Amino acid sequence: MQPNVSDNGSTGDGKTPLFRQSFITFGDKTWGSVKLGKDIGIFASDAILNDMTLLGVGSNANNSGVSTTLGGIGTGYIYAAWKGQIAYTTPNMNGFQATVGITNPNQGLNRAVGTLDGNTSLYGTLNQDRFGLEGKASYSFSADNFSGKLWVGGASYKVKQGTAANATAAQLKEFTASVADIGANINAGNAGLTAYYYTGEGVGTTLLLGNGYDSARGKRDSDGGYVQATYILPTKTKFGVAYGRSKLDLASGESTSDLVKENERMTVGLYHPLTKHLNLVAEWNDIESKSHNGLKNQHNTGSLGAILFF
Repeated sequence: MQPNVSDNGSTGDGKTPLFRQSFITFGDKTWGSVKLGKDIGIFASDAILNDMTLLGVGSNANNSGVSTTLGGIGTGYIYAAWKGQIAYTTPNMNGFQATVGITNPNQGLNRAVGTLDGNTSLYGTLNQDRFGLEGKASYSFSADNFSGKLWVGGASYKVKQGTAANATAAQLKEFTASVADIGANINAGNAGLTAYYYTGEGVGTTLLLGNGYDSARGKRDSDGGYVQATYILPTKTKFGVAYGRSKLDLASGESTSDLVKENERMTVGLYHPLTKHLNLVAEWNDIESKSHNGLKNQHNTGSLGAILFF
């Protein structure tokens, strides 16, 4: 449950508690399991769950009244989000496992980008036209003091721009947004290394389907990834360094000037288990954003905090 204790204004999510996980599963070791309900998305979930800033701050956003910590979202991977879904996971076959599922189609995603064919009355938003399709496959291994996980994944969404009643079928053009990723997490003794990469078209950046197309309904390509190295010190404190970047290209023939081109993040962090249930966290983040016309925004954040597991 997300209590939203830090939201002091009327914007953002309006201080409304949010249940991120509410699901049931059933199955056994012979044929796998089925999940019904709301949980983290299948695509890009391993990217966020292997990110050391999951227990810290990472990048942060402060625009249009919305303030939150993002970890590596938008600076290395697209947000997996918390989605209504029906998913099937295979049994664990000597380390190999796969998950496929459908996710709830969202309507009125407020991904408006301007007029449709120069007509302001046809100003539209982005709507999913069917269930989202997501899947991933992974292989986990361990031997002595060595362990790791490799994974690949992907997602496909059929989307449509525009909701106005007087828009023509051509103006409500449909297209398919698709994305794929690959990642690895390897641990040897006290050292750990994570590498991740994604590439897609029409899926945008930071948030899935955000800025994925232009006003002429042309799809924009995007890609990104991050690398991360950690080491557990004799004090049991984990020291980590990470670098991530997310890029968004212009659509064919597009000349938008202030569209974000790339976001970069460098993180240095210390994560100390004070007790079995309490972690202390210290981070320093250097974040830089660039637009396609050369504008640049850079900021640094330092943070200290604690996380309680129960």
